[in-house]
Amino acid sequence: MAEARVQRKLTAILAADVVGYSRLMGADEVGTLAELKTLRTELLDPKVAEYGGRIVKTTGDGILIEFPSAVDAVEYAVDVQRSLGSRNAPVPDDRRIQLRIGINLGDVIVDGDDLYGDGVNIAARLEGLAKPGSIFVSEMTYGSVRNKLDVTFTDLGEHSLKNIVEPVHVYRVEQPDGGTDTSATPAVQAIFRRPAVAVLPFQNLSGDPEQEYFADGLTEDIITALSMWKSFPVIARNSTFSYKGQISDIRKVGSELGARYILEGSVRKAGNRVRTTAQLINAETGHHAWAERYDRELSEIFDLQDEMTHRIVATLVPELERAEREKSAAKAPANLDAWDYYLRGAAATNDLNPASIPRARELLQRAIDLEPGYAKAYAKLALSYHRELWLNLCPNPAAAAKTMLEHARAAVQFDEGDAFSHTLHALALVWHGQIDRPIEELKRAIALNPIDVDATFSAGTALVWAGRPAEGIPHIENTLRISPHDPRSATFYSQLAGAYFDAGAHEAALDWAQKALDISADAEINANTSFARLIRIASFIALDRLDDAKAAAEEVGSLAQDFRWTEGLFRLRLKATTRQHIVEALETAGLNVGS
Repeated sequence: MAEARVQRKLTAILAADVVGYSRLMGADEVGTLAELKTLRTELLDPKVAEYGGRIVKTTGDGILIEFPSAVDAVEYAVDVQRSLGSRNAPVPDDRRIQLRIGINLGDVIVDGDDLYGDGVNIAARLEGLAKPGSIFVSEMTYGSVRNKLDVTFTDLGEHSLKNIVEPVHVYRVEQPDGGTDTSATPAVQAIFRRPAVAVLPFQNLSGDPEQEYFADGLTEDIITALSMWKSFPVIARNSTFSYKGQISDIRKVGSELGARYILEGSVRKAGNRVRTTAQLINAETGHHAWAERYDRELSEIFDLQDEMTHRIVATLVPELERAEREKSAAKAPANLDAWDYYLRGAAATNDLNPASIPRARELLQRAIDLEPGYAKAYAKLALSYHRELWLNLCPNPAAAAKTMLEHARAAVQFDEGDAFSHTLHALALVWHGQIDRPIEELKRAIALNPIDVDATFSAGTALVWAGRPAEGIPHIENTLRISPHDPRSATFYSQLAGAYFDAGAHEAALDWAQKALDISADAEINANTSFARLIRIASFIALDRLDDAKAAAEEVGSLAQDFRWTEGLFRLRLKATTRQHIVEALETAGLNVGS
């Protein structure tokens, strides 16, 4: 008897899934399921019927749809993304349901109501490659629709897709309003054009299957924490976990996932200790960019998992930025894009040399000119004015504070979900004499990214400036836990010294001020040491150690006879009740600080 002939047909396949499904379910399982059900009944399913499609299958977070033509499939995808963007507008960033969509026109095998074959697999791989809110299509799809719809396409080149023999030429659908992500701000869209990082599942080397959950949990937490920084797009868990248990070529993995950087690591348990290793690899070159090892006691397993996540991510983000700065520095000026200008401008802004500020602003403005709505570039511009105000370099502080606030507001407007933008907005409000509103802004920043060093430190400092040191101290101490080897540690120690002085704990204030001076790069009076010196002298006076105070004052020397540098430091202590006590203490030590 002859074997039944396999039934095939040419059809358009659309694959879509919910971005961050696990995170949404973890945050609110019942609410997420209800919202997904509403999304299906009110938007996705009715529009399938409207465009003549057929739902082939659904999963918890995904859907596979067949359309009679590629035109119908792309029109459906554009309509859904636009409608979803409108639905998401009033929803908080961390609760938005976003889709990514892949479409392929190809040959499929028909088995009852189900479809199989490369035609389906390519659509699914394109969906995994797509970014939140975007639509990726194959070359077959592009060729069929390019002159028939009111959309444009961006050529993303050939990509090697998992389990697909031949590379697939990929195009991104640019929608009529100019955005690929209709539910995201322009700044978020810009981020998706940045080099991506993928976190591969950490290996369990313990020989103990029960430790597998710790390795997987650590990987998922790192993915979530990295995504909060918004500096680099992070490949979704569903894509990276497909490599679990495999020994893969890093360059090939990077190509398949569309990631420039790959983070991989391992977990090994020995007795009551856990050793975690992590290494960052440039997938384009195969070279290691960074590696670190962590040894900890195995006590509270979930606390340990949180600590490892914070340590790895707090160290990793600056390393990623450093690697990208080096890559940008090697480029010829004619080849720079907005990302390169941002990197160079950010580096100049972070340089405490006042001469770097004008150059930083020029570079950041170039980034904004090339990419309007670049939130982080606006935030770094705001930071440049904060630095000028803090160092007391502004001929017109009121004008500088006004410009800082304008840039900070633009940053928040263009990306409501960026913790750094909210942090700079809060600092700008402080320079305008506000206290309560900045603290609320900083709480918002911490909620968006609990391990953002800038947000945590600024929140603690603002609370101290508001005369609430007991509330501010835990935030500053948490900064040191998040980033214990931060290059700005001297500044953190100095502010902690000031916080303890405000709280009346003068021994602790003296201890932290001395630590700040001990780790400073030089003994010269500068922005890193001046406040620590001030608190050290004042603490000696408060502890009735007048001789020590006078000796410390003599160390300051002629560079600070009028203590001009205290002007900027004091300007921000808006509600602190201890200012006059500090002034009196310094004068007792023989220093003229003025009124």
